[in-house]
Amino acid sequence: MKVKKIPLRTCVVTKENLPKKELLRIVRTPEGEIKVDETGKLNGRGAYIKKDLSVLEQAQKSKILEKRLECKIEDSVYENIKKIIEK
Repeated sequence: MKVKKIPLRTCVVTKENLPKKELLRIVRTPEGEIKVDETGKLNGRGAYIKKDLSVLEQAQKSKILEKRLECKIEDSVYENIKKIIEK
């Protein structure tokens, strides 16, 4: 039986290669909105972060998501991400 390939993505904060399911995709849509992509299928520029509150804090301090998505990110978006991680 053939082994199914597990898709790996890189966390923009920790630079770790992890399975897609362990990461959260943040997307800047073509309209310029920042959304959390839980399905992994939204159109737009995406960046992956590890589902960990300490990693989210690091991302907020270093503004790495703003650099990767090339736009300003409001605090409300970070709060939304935090709620999703805590689920």
